[in-house]
Amino acid sequence: MRVVAFNCSPRKKGNTATMINVVLEELENKKISTELVQVGKKKIRGCIACYLCLENKDSRCHAGKEGDILNDCLAKMLEADGIIIGSPTYFSNISTEAKALIDRAGLVSRVNGDLLKRKAGAAVIAARRGGAVPAFSAVNYFFLIGQMIVPGSTYWNFGYGLDPGEVEKDEEGIKTMKDLGVNMAWLLKKLRD
Repeated sequence: MRVVAFNCSPRKKGNTATMINVVLEELENKKISTELVQVGKKKIRGCIACYLCLENKDSRCHAGKEGDILNDCLAKMLEADGIIIGSPTYFSNISTEAKALIDRAGLVSRVNGDLLKRKAGAAVIAARRGGAVPAFSAVNYFFLIGQMIVPGSTYWNFGYGLDPGEVEKDEEGIKTMKDLGVNMAWLLKKLRD
């Protein structure tokens, strides 16, 4: 079993990455292989509604210019049993990189027969103080419309902190990430049975 996580924060070692890594550690403790993909600060544009993915039906997005990472990310999603998308909270929503990832991967998946159907998906959201609920919802809407299965945790998957590493002081947030990792591992094993 394999889980791929996408850090859609421009901070490679910021609070979003810290929380994702807590989840991944719990998955690895349960013998599930993991991979963390850095999306923030990488070249990934939003969907331009060209619908070449519908026309070609080859499980790829054809709108990306050279260097755009979407098709690489999508290939990793297709190979994985579980997907984690982590984002900081910007003005009560996800980062532009996270939005581009879910819009384009979501459309390609849907027009090619729901490629992500029955995979496990979990959102991980970092916030300074507020706005985490709409960001959390945005990622979960992507999972749910893709017919994915979303494991819960002991609270919503948020962590609070501004400066890199500050989220580690959010004891409840860290516990929520650990419990999410345990629950995601349990779900993946049940899906495989």
